Amino acid sequence: MYVADSRGTPAPAVAPEKQAVAPGTSPGRRAALAPTVLALGTVSLITDVSSEMVTAVLPLYLVAGLGLTPLGFGLLDGVYNGVSALVRLTGGHLGDRLGRHKALAGIGYGLSALCKPLLLLAHTLPAIGAVLALDRTGKGLRTAPRDALISLAAAPEERGRAFGVHRAMDTAGALIGPLLAFLILRGAADGYDAVFTVSACVAALGVLVLVLFVPGRRTAPAPDAAPVSLRASLGLLRRRDLRRTALCALLLGLCTVSDAFVFLLLQKATGIADRWFALLPLGTAAAFFLLAMPLGRLADRVGRRRVFLGGHLALLLAYGLLLTGAAHPALPYAVLLLHGAFYAATDGVLMAEAAGAVPEEHRGGGLALVQTGQAFARFAASLGFGAAWTVWGPRPALAVAAVLLALAVAGCARLRPDEA
Repeated sequence: MYVADSRGTPAPAVAPEKQAVAPGTSPGRRAALAPTVLALGTVSLITDVSSEMVTAVLPLYLVAGLGLTPLGFGLLDGVYNGVSALVRLTGGHLGDRLGRHKALAGIGYGLSALCKPLLLLAHTLPAIGAVLALDRTGKGLRTAPRDALISLAAAPEERGRAFGVHRAMDTAGALIGPLLAFLILRGAADGYDAVFTVSACVAALGVLVLVLFVPGRRTAPAPDAAPVSLRASLGLLRRRDLRRTALCALLLGLCTVSDAFVFLLLQKATGIADRWFALLPLGTAAAFFLLAMPLGRLADRVGRRRVFLGGHLALLLAYGLLLTGAAHPALPYAVLLLHGAFYAATDGVLMAEAAGAVPEEHRGGGLALVQTGQAFARFAASLGFGAAWTVWGPRPALAVAAVLLALAVAGCARLRPDEA
């Protein structure tokens, strides 16, 4: 699946594990990315247009339109991020056991696409919560098999780059989605319903591209590979490197304020009008898009763990700027730039780091373990921050989150492999 550099003269035979050349070590040009990575990037781009259209308007729709309290929104946001954790292990494990990562990813994408029209019918907290839970079930099923496909298609020393390219394409959709939602809200009489309808159509297109263009070969385990079972997948945590990575993702996830709350805090700090609110995710997505590939390559060179922790320092700085309360014209741009840098340095980099600690036959299940811990942590963080906002107010709640994040970054920086 990995396309090697081709020279004018026949190359001497080398072992398969030596064929890929690390960046900067050969005069030849950089090897091309696998078609699987590019195809999955296209699917993610289209799907993110759909999902980010909804994400961009959902906080305002729920809080301003339906009158939910910050605690109620925190509960829904926690469901949105946490329910997927319940099924990520299932998706990763079944992809490994059946050897059909594409099929599991397709089911997940399809389920999420079916949920978009249901938002037109949901107008109460329980109904919206049920639709979001179903949508996140689809995300949970598809995420680990999709990332397993990417990691298996890329050479080990190029995984940061491969995930960076995929995340950049994914984020291109996140750039288009909020902009499209903004234009629809301004031009349509029933703005929210129109956003949900267009989102459903775009999601269906993403599923079609997955079916037609992503290779779907069945991956069989090696003859000497360990048997694929749920118990064996959970036993991967006995691997010291994977355990350290999972622990850091868990601790840092517990201190991460969700995107929606960051945007609501930024609106309160700057007084941004409601009609411009849907454009705030666009700033984060633009920074993510521009930085994902450079930071992925940097992680391959200097160490993925360093870049991952550096991303959380960028998030901590964004919290600090929000806490200053200074109504400087540059504040929205600075916060959104740091927020996007946080994602560019952590999202794909974490999966590239975890993939190196997991054997191929357990790749989906191993990545799902890390993703599950992080998702549960962010579920708890959304509930906790929503409750703190309701009781103390936004700034004290953010101050507590910032202190906890600083402590978590310091703890993970000191954690050695033999201490995990």
